[in-house]
Amino acid sequence: MINTLVYETGARYRQSFMDSLEDMCALVLASNGKEFQKALTTQSFDVIILDLSVERKNPFNLLQQIASEHPYTPVVAVSNSTKTDFIVQAVKEGAFDFIHKPFSRDKIRHVIQQALETRSLRDERDYLRRNQDVIYKFDDIIAESPAMKAVMENLRKFSNTDSLILMTGETGTGKSFLSGTIHFNSPRRNKPFIIINCANISETLLESELFGHEKGAFTDADKQRIGRFEQARGGTVFLDEIGEMSLSLQAKLLRVLEDRCFERVGGSKTIYTDVRFIAATNRHLEACMKEGHFRQDLYYRLKVLSVQLPPLRERRACIEPLSAYLLEKISRNVKKHITGFSPSVLRWIKSYSWPGNMRELSNSIERAVILEETAKIQEKNFPFPEGGNGCVLPADDSERDTILEALEESLWIQKDAAKLLGISPRKLNYQIKKFGIRHRRWRKNS
Repeated sequence: MINTLVYETGARYRQSFMDSLEDMCALVLASNGKEFQKALTTQSFDVIILDLSVERKNPFNLLQQIASEHPYTPVVAVSNSTKTDFIVQAVKEGAFDFIHKPFSRDKIRHVIQQALETRSLRDERDYLRRNQDVIYKFDDIIAESPAMKAVMENLRKFSNTDSLILMTGETGTGKSFLSGTIHFNSPRRNKPFIIINCANISETLLESELFGHEKGAFTDADKQRIGRFEQARGGTVFLDEIGEMSLSLQAKLLRVLEDRCFERVGGSKTIYTDVRFIAATNRHLEACMKEGHFRQDLYYRLKVLSVQLPPLRERRACIEPLSAYLLEKISRNVKKHITGFSPSVLRWIKSYSWPGNMRELSNSIERAVILEETAKIQEKNFPFPEGGNGCVLPADDSERDTILEALEESLWIQKDAAKLLGISPRKLNYQIKKFGIRHRRWRKNS
């Protein structure tokens, strides 16, 4: 049962609350300020229903008190007033929602259910902020290479807007991680942040997850479900792997992006939503459009603000500090005191191409930490791919690193990198071929 405190001076409305909620809520009814304050200080409640007319001089005093003393308890404000400024002020003072008198049974039950689901999302968000690998300050993100510095500069600017953001890049480059940083540095930081992976769920279930459904909309829909777009009201929705979404759902998503409204599955009521969207994919959406797998109009709507996250092999200056950060974090989690890598392991980490990017790097370090019994990660405990080991490094790996750093500094323009190194473009081209250095923007990759 939902522990619910109702402060209502009118006997008729107290009875209405009882008739509407007694089967779903454990109700405590307060008819005056003394009863209300006693209940508020002696019991814990999931939801508070507050008639704003109980304090005629300043109807928002109690809202302010509850927001201060019980910030995690949603308050549903009730009043006869229909003035827009009154309603807006109630929400500003902390009310989750506002209900006009007289109200219907379905309306009050629906609002309470929404309040509980939103609180659950907030609790989940707060848990993630305390316990998961999320960085909430752009300055704390490791971005040593010119390519990542440029990405961070753009994302820092983007976070202060409500515009759509599309992040592209290979698997494991940090798209989901950075979406959280964007949200928690935005004006919406205190509202819900919801992550939806479009690749891990069937089309039917994904539609219900996004838009919600009405009771009886399909088999097993035994009750109404509030979708993620409703739950995220005022916050941010991150649509991961949006390239996997079906064409029919793409059309429905486009309407939400354009008109900010939708209907639940099986419903006819139009629902308006105030949500900021961030989308991400590891697919080349231009190619998907040509193949008929992605809508052109949706692509151009998503690409309002876009960034491409470079893979680790194109931001080698980040690899060593990232490795040190991951080693410290993982060692702390498994309660081991490991302070670094052996020289040969570190050389290999810095020279390897990391096709799985940060995800592969993190997994490799985690395995090594679990196996290691000394203060530094040794070759025998590091999972070198395909049976390799630290000895496969070229003898002149430091020269290769120097070339890579010059290329990154010159944004991968070879003639500029050659000038920076003080060598001819012809010699630089020879060394690029010698070390097998590649870049996605180069027409020829030998």
